[in-house]
Amino acid sequence: MRQLGSTGPQVSAIGLGCMGMSGAYGPTDRTESIATIHAALDAGVNLLDTGDYYGMGHNELLIREALRGRDRDGVVISVKFGALRAPDNAFIGIDGRPVAVKNFLAYTLQRLGTDHVDVYRLGRADPAVPIEETVGAIAEMIEAGHVRHVGLSEAGAEPVRRANATHPVADLQIEYSLLSRGIEAEILPTCRELGVGVTAYGVLSRGLLGGSLSSDTVSAPGDIRAHMPRFRPENLDRNLSLVEALRAIAEQKNLTVAQIAIGWVLSRGEDIVPLVGTTRRSRLAEAVAALDLQLSQDDLGAMERAAPPGAAAGDRYDERQMAMLDSERKNPPRT
Repeated sequence: MRQLGSTGPQVSAIGLGCMGMSGAYGPTDRTESIATIHAALDAGVNLLDTGDYYGMGHNELLIREALRGRDRDGVVISVKFGALRAPDNAFIGIDGRPVAVKNFLAYTLQRLGTDHVDVYRLGRADPAVPIEETVGAIAEMIEAGHVRHVGLSEAGAEPVRRANATHPVADLQIEYSLLSRGIEAEILPTCRELGVGVTAYGVLSRGLLGGSLSSDTVSAPGDIRAHMPRFRPENLDRNLSLVEALRAIAEQKNLTVAQIAIGWVLSRGEDIVPLVGTTRRSRLAEAVAALDLQLSQDDLGAMERAAPPGAAAGDRYDERQMAMLDSERKNPPRT
């Protein structure tokens, strides 16, 4: 178990990211997705991460079905909100207004079939709304009993500081892996200074570090990776070569690339909780087994030499999405 920051809940040392269960990476099997959630809970993984815009509510309804008959108090549900989508699933903006916070939350509680969300976070910073106003609205929902903790997502160091001054922040959810280490310079030190935990998504770099991806993997209908720079043909071969270098290290220890990639993130500090996104019980079992790894400093050093900072070819999102990430701005505007 690990604690989300100095003020957040106790959670399992890894969490289950549920986004892929709602078609983000192509078609999925609903029965297997629910069975995977059940297997996670049975294995002691109590942190489920979702977003109200994953499948436009589909993901929350799926989690509601999976949790039917389970102890609600034994599960920590983390929800992102604020992304606006058109009927064709196109992303059309972000809304962090206080009135929108309350509206989004009302629908989330209904879909999840619960009276509270454990950690509630804006999916992306709204440049038109001061972070203090958005967090203030979440704080009001905490006071009313509908939310337990404030979270953030993809926020830069300054907004993290401002948000935490408004109300204690449990954790910042942000991409962090062997291939995405941008938080180490400023964002992670700021979180540690303030006692804000980190829930790290993308620890397997959307399958790159899963060890079984090929150039044909991302061609499935609806797979968002087809639009991501690291999976474009001009970058994919370079990135897969990094995976092969890591595979050599993993096989020496009778492990998989995915397991050592998860183990590396776990090794970065007790204040970091990796989120592992999967839709299958077999991959979940592989991830849970990573909790028992004993990686030496020599092992970790070899991994970092095989995939040093900045080695990945291509940005983690396309140009339009990167421009929306407050965490990627060198000098975030103060709104």
